[in-house]
Amino acid sequence: MGKLEQPGAAIACHHCGEPVPQPPVWRQVDGQAQPFCCHGCAAAADWIGDNDLGGYYRLRSAAAGRVGDDAPDLADWDRTELLDEHSRAVDGGRQIVVLTDAMRCAACAWLIDRALRREPGVIDCTANAVTGRIRIAWDPARTALSPLLQRLAMLGYRPYLAASEQAERARRGERRRWLLRLGVAGLGALQAMMFAEALYLDTANAMPVPTRDFFRWLTFLVSTPVVFYAGWPFLAGAWHELRRRRVGMDVLIAGSTLLAYFASLVETLRGGAHVWYDAAVMFVFLLLVARMLEQRARNIASAQVDALARARPVFATRERGDGSRESVPVSALREGDLVRVAAGDNAPADGVLLDDQASFEEALLTGESQPMAKAPGDPVYAGTQCRERPARLRVTGVGQATRLSQLVALVERAQSHRPPVARLADRIGAHFVAGLLLVALATWLFWRQYMPERAFEVTLAVLVISCPCALSLSVPAALACVHGALARIGVLATRPEALDALARASDVVFDKTGTLSDGKPALEEVETFDGFDASHALAIAAALERDSGHPLRIAFAPFDQGLPATAVATHAGRGVQGVVEGRSWRLGRADFAAGGDGDDERLWLGDGQRAVACLQLRENPRADAAPALAALRRQGLRLHLSSGDAQGPVRRLAAALAIPAPHARQTPEDKLAMVRRMQGQGRIVAMVGDGLNDAPVLAGADVSIALGEGAPLAQAAADLVTTGAGLWRIPAAIELARRTRLVIRQNLGWALAYNLLALPLAVSGRATPWLAALGMAASSLLVTANALRLTRARTRPGDAAQ
Repeated sequence: MGKLEQPGAAIACHHCGEPVPQPPVWRQVDGQAQPFCCHGCAAAADWIGDNDLGGYYRLRSAAAGRVGDDAPDLADWDRTELLDEHSRAVDGGRQIVVLTDAMRCAACAWLIDRALRREPGVIDCTANAVTGRIRIAWDPARTALSPLLQRLAMLGYRPYLAASEQAERARRGERRRWLLRLGVAGLGALQAMMFAEALYLDTANAMPVPTRDFFRWLTFLVSTPVVFYAGWPFLAGAWHELRRRRVGMDVLIAGSTLLAYFASLVETLRGGAHVWYDAAVMFVFLLLVARMLEQRARNIASAQVDALARARPVFATRERGDGSRESVPVSALREGDLVRVAAGDNAPADGVLLDDQASFEEALLTGESQPMAKAPGDPVYAGTQCRERPARLRVTGVGQATRLSQLVALVERAQSHRPPVARLADRIGAHFVAGLLLVALATWLFWRQYMPERAFEVTLAVLVISCPCALSLSVPAALACVHGALARIGVLATRPEALDALARASDVVFDKTGTLSDGKPALEEVETFDGFDASHALAIAAALERDSGHPLRIAFAPFDQGLPATAVATHAGRGVQGVVEGRSWRLGRADFAAGGDGDDERLWLGDGQRAVACLQLRENPRADAAPALAALRRQGLRLHLSSGDAQGPVRRLAAALAIPAPHARQTPEDKLAMVRRMQGQGRIVAMVGDGLNDAPVLAGADVSIALGEGAPLAQAAADLVTTGAGLWRIPAAIELARRTRLVIRQNLGWALAYNLLALPLAVSGRATPWLAALGMAASSLLVTANALRLTRARTRPGDAAQ
């Protein structure tokens, strides 16, 4: 296989696909010299070649994970408390399930399976490229677990803990039961159709009655486990629906299946002309296939929760007061603790970086593919991976207070939403079932008068062919898929109606500071008055901005001398006020801080009447702002800029990004009024912001998006929250929302059209019950397969769907 290169990279590592620094590490692979980014990736290639597994490079469709030069310390995996919770006893040893986010294709699973099976002490190994799970059974008397996991890490597949063994066992048991039900239904349906075919082919009624009854009793025997074991989920669902006094899809499925089964049994006992065992078993089998396909869609959507779960380390290295270190469970960490994070390990809790600079990979939380450089004092989030060099953190958040836990909660909340369109589909389905029962009764009465011998068969076909399975699956399947796709690109929906409103948006209003600008204002010039010291003025400004939550605080952080500030209050769109060194100070617009001209674009420091300093700040657009806005324009959206900053900076940024008619000096009330004006013109407005003063307009817009680095109040008011600051997520989310709306419309249209076409065929007696079952199941499979197309989310605007 040729080199896997990233777009825009001159040379990519042959093993992991990451850019190769100069000079690269070269190795011979399949007789050709290939570049590698580090000695770790080169060593992995050497091991693969030495063990005759070089076919991996020829078969793979995606690169492996980066190995790195420093081998991770996995000794904690051998601790008794970890093994007791996450592994279980099996014949000959123990078994554990681990996760990895680098297994991206079937060739990866093939390599892992063969590599681990060659390790001494391994009893069994199974790798699943779809779920990212690796099941390892080993003999503790011959080998510890850590060397086996070290082999995985050496190949670029760093292991993470899955859920507890109890949760894994429950998941496996549930999947095993569904597969067993499907197997029983498949075998039963095959046998029943074979026996039914023998009866159908007896068109001349030449088969002796004992032979005919023999085939019927055989069909009864194979149908019984299908109806009552394989079809148990539908029977149980029908019972629950009836207990809640509602008629739903499961009532119709169970009713049709039991009607066909017991009517066939009665006809078998009395020697009647017809039996319908084949319809009952085909109905159950095909519905199980559709139900499992829907579960697959939901499992794909849940992959982000699994990915977040595996980012949680079990143990942390805590630094004692005397400088010594101890390994403790993450649950034992408290705010203020000092922890060490080795290169390649994940941060155990939220914290701030101490000592030297470090880089952390935040792809899991933010979707950014490149490691983020961190300086001392920068925040570090639980679950992010330390790269290159060890880091030392002071813990600021643990347990449910970490950003990682909050994202897990948001993902789970997003997946549990039922927007209005889903509730509408449920109501339509319930009314449809009630109406269908009346149609079935009328059909039976008509055929009873017209052709009594076919009355039951035609009525059964009506019930089966018009079962609203496709209607009931059309919306949930699409929503399950799209929430998974959104989570993978780093967007979480927090309101049920968000996606529909986002798909219909006609205008997008952006805030400036921290949204379109890079959020890193820099001090360009300081002018002081009446002999006031410039460094003292900057120290006062830094004290006022320290806890304001406004992006401007970044510009003053280097000048912070630790002066205490009290009674600090933020005046949205005007500035900040507080008491420093016993004196009341204001920092902001000239009319707010110094009683001057409100149109002055500079920042002023004063007491409200007289200025002591004037500060000029500089901001630059985000690197991805221009391409993101271009993508939004291609989607037909009108773009607006509304900011509380002065005219000069706002106009310069708008000109750089080609945004017409920007609005400057906007208070939160002004921004909300602007949105209301556009809404009054019939436009659907999407608002994008990240600041505290954006909360009112975020709540007032038709749909709102808060950037993940913004203020918590802004995120609480937004309909969607990004897990990172990249603006490319916005056009990507809009594209997904529009595709979801189209898929839901297609699914609902097909489901309704199918029922309108199929019902007359069944009522007129042109469809036999088993053909009705086939048509109904095909309809359900079609809408679920259509929804699965949403899982191919694009990672950047313009990228090909993966």
